[in-house]
Amino acid sequence: MKKITKRSRALVAIVIYKAVTALLLAVTSIALILTFKDYENLSDFSQSYVLAGKIEAIKWLLEKILNFPPKTLKFSSLVAGSYSVVTAIEAIGLWYEKTWAKILVLVLVGISIPAEIFELIRGISLLKLVVFIINAAVFWYLLRHSLLAKDDE
Repeated sequence: MKKITKRSRALVAIVIYKAVTALLLAVTSIALILTFKDYENLSDFSQSYVLAGKIEAIKWLLEKILNFPPKTLKFSSLVAGSYSVVTAIEAIGLWYEKTWAKILVLVLVGISIPAEIFELIRGISLLKLVVFIINAAVFWYLLRHSLLAKDDE
């Protein structure tokens, strides 16, 4: 068993990033499944007078959600929940400095980078740019340190 040494700040930052991402995905999954479960109630609520004169953002959000078929909400919830679990496993594996976790993150982040580039080409936004930069930095850091380090499981 390998003794865990002091972790680099970059590795700690990546673990925190992955943990926060896993938490946000879990919350998204739960929100989507609750939306799917109460789809009819949400539809009725969006038609009610309660929203009349309220914040436009709430109306906009409800209109967007209600435009999704219930099957899409259910599928999206399952995908977000599954990805949340995988991301949490990545964070735990990275925290314990496991080689398999570095490889998993490299593969998953590496797969997402071309799609992120495509999204940036289609239309740049601050959020897309920040996510791309963070993922590229994570990929570069783990690739550089995985190739140079000799990890024993």
